[in-house]
Amino acid sequence: MTPARWRRPAGVPLLLAAFAWLACTAWLRPLALPDEGRYIGVAWEMVRSGDWITPTLNGLPYFHKPPLFYWLTAGALSLAGNVAWAGRIAPWAGACLLVGSAYLFGRRWLGERGAFHWLLVLLTLPLVFVAAQYANLDMLVAGCITACILAFAQAALLEPGAPGRRQALLAGYAFAALGVLAKGLIGIVLPGMVLVVWLVVAGRPLQLLRLLWLPGLLLFLALAAPWFLAMQARFAEFAHYFFVVQHFGRYTTEGFNNARPFWFFPAVLALLGLPWSAWLATRRPAAATEVEPALRRLMWVWLAVIVGFFSLPNSKLVGYVLPAAAPFAFLLAQRWQARRDAPGWPGRLARATAPLAAVLCLAGVVAAAFQVPKSSSPLAAAIAARPPQPVAFVEGYYFDLPFYARLRQPVPVLDRWDDPRTTARDNWRRELADAGAFAPQAVAERLVLPAVLGQPGNCPGGRSWLVGPADLGKRWPLLAAAQPVAASREVALWELRDWAATPAACAGTPRPN
Repeated sequence: MTPARWRRPAGVPLLLAAFAWLACTAWLRPLALPDEGRYIGVAWEMVRSGDWITPTLNGLPYFHKPPLFYWLTAGALSLAGNVAWAGRIAPWAGACLLVGSAYLFGRRWLGERGAFHWLLVLLTLPLVFVAAQYANLDMLVAGCITACILAFAQAALLEPGAPGRRQALLAGYAFAALGVLAKGLIGIVLPGMVLVVWLVVAGRPLQLLRLLWLPGLLLFLALAAPWFLAMQARFAEFAHYFFVVQHFGRYTTEGFNNARPFWFFPAVLALLGLPWSAWLATRRPAAATEVEPALRRLMWVWLAVIVGFFSLPNSKLVGYVLPAAAPFAFLLAQRWQARRDAPGWPGRLARATAPLAAVLCLAGVVAAAFQVPKSSSPLAAAIAARPPQPVAFVEGYYFDLPFYARLRQPVPVLDRWDDPRTTARDNWRRELADAGAFAPQAVAERLVLPAVLGQPGNCPGGRSWLVGPADLGKRWPLLAAAQPVAASREVALWELRDWAATPAACAGTPRPN
């Protein structure tokens, strides 16, 4: 892509409108649990603690994922406050990177019309639109992977010494580093797999050597390595936990959640790609330019590698397939645009696809906003309306409550932590308990056994908040005569007044921090 093509202002208003579209409903709904509450909660802890290096969950080291999502989100929260749309800035940024890089690449190799159609399909794929406003790491890493692949593809398609080739290589290495900081090794492994298979299938394996460039490798290390080195210097078990347990363990073992069949991701693309996905069944149009066959080969390889890679492990989530959105949309756009100007009902059907897809995108988000949410925001509002009081959680970690209530300190979590079955499953309990390898003293202070509270001197006085299952009042003597101050579905909030005045009821009840 020549510098002149990158600088052309014609596409700037179009991209700004595209970016605005991707964010237009980000404010409509509360945080979804557990994902949005968890990841935005980690970012909120960076803001409140001032430590932007070590991700923490309830003040405990949390190394499931690297920090790029948390940094972007913490920056937005610092500027805009604790509002839902600010918490969704990272997936929106990833979506903007995804669609923006596709459009710019398309302008260079497909022309303005082909690039616009590719962009249009991407923007109105329900899979992409919803993921752009859902705060987990999948869209952010998908944007980095997409930009990385397209930058290296740009360098591979240009002749050695051509204007813009070195810039494309530098961009490829930079986006690979950001992908690693977004979600770990897949940020470089997946682009590498796609490019290797593409160039081998194309009969150009030696082109791979031309993509290896020392300045680019140094840039990659300068961007990606410092955080990992800092964590390893602070925590001796970091590398084993992050790479072996969270990367290879999740990919190769069956002890994690979200087991799905092998055909899960093709079904996701077909269903969450409607109505566009119906066009994939139509005949492929003839190539309009000399480079189109190479681009189609890249897109088919890209789609197959991503879907195949994530179909192998037992654990599957919808967002894992987002790095395949760009090639999927490219193939759909090629078939759709060939019929858009056709006479009769085929042309009318094609022209109706984009408006229908846009309506489906908006309808999906609006419908989710009007569902009764599983949210702690009503409880947080009650807590925030009173003077600051200690808070304790029972039999659950309510991810979004510290964010909504702006809690300034971690909270004790009451549960049967001495029972091995408590942390055997892949859930919030294991996420907190795993921190014992990095901060055993903090874990001992935060993960509290109910029986400890019955010991002499452990029944505190003063007012405090207790958050737990709604049926807790039937099981704990202290709450038998108490009415919840607020409730949200299965979770309730109680205000406890002077526990020390009722020591007989204290045993088996939580101690606030």
